Formats: sequence, structure tokens, C-alpha cells
Amino acid sequence: MTAPMAVDVPEVALRAPDRARALLAVGGARLLATQPPARIRRVLTRLAADARPADYATALEARRAVMAVSLACRGARGCVPRSIATALLCRCGGSMPTWYVGVRTLAPFAAHAWVEADGVMVGESVPPGYLRPLVSAGPGCAR
Repeated sequence: MTAPMAVDVPEVALRAPDRARALLAVGGARLLATQPPARIRRVLTRLAADARPADYATALEARRAVMAVSLACRGARGCVPRSIATALLCRCGGSMPTWYVGVRTLAPFAAHAWVEADGVMVGESVPPGYLRPLVSAGPGCAR
């Protein structure tokens, strides 16, 4: 079953090196997204070990770059690779947002993956408390 949806096309002009980094992050994220959440958490936690926490602007820029190079990461079903790619791209710059997988708190049930920076969901258009985190990885998360 398919559902109609609008594709958000970010207006981001990337230089060649930035585009290459974003494409590599998306490629790595697409591979990692096929793994169980516990393995994704372990990998991202290891990557975050020496990283400083990403600020909101850096994480939003990374998310926009990921969405600019990947149609699959733009849609509603691309939340897992999009969130992982955003975290990987931030890590290339020395910082790391916190990666989450959670569920919607209101019916009907839905799972979602996202990143947060400065305690705020990056690029998501849902109110605080709408999603309940179940798995997290990033700076400051329990190892």
C-alpha cells in the first residue's frame, strides 16, 4: 500500500567535496540501516566516543546536505538512513548529534528515527513529547 506524500526538496548548493562527503555518509548509513538497532547503537556510540556534541546549526546543515544528495532520505520512510547519515556527516566534522529511535506517543503506533542537537529535534516538525525515545546513541549516552 502506498500513501501520497510531498517530497521536501532542500535548496542546498553543495561544493564537490561536501557533496562527496554527504554521498559517503548516505552510503554508509544505508548499509548500517539494515542492521538491528542494537548494532547501530553500538557503532554510533563508538563513533561518538571522542566527538564533541554537535550544535543545532551543524546538525541541521548535515541533515540538509544528506537530503540534497539522496531522494531515499527525503521521504517519510527514509528516517533511519537519514538520521544515521546526518550523524555520520556530523562526525566527519568532529562533532556528533544524539541519534534516537522511538515511537509516537499517540495512536496509531508509528516508529521513527531522528537526531537531536542542543536538546532539540533537528529538522523535525513535531512538538516536544510527540515521540518517545527507546534507543539512543551519541555524546553523553550510556555506554
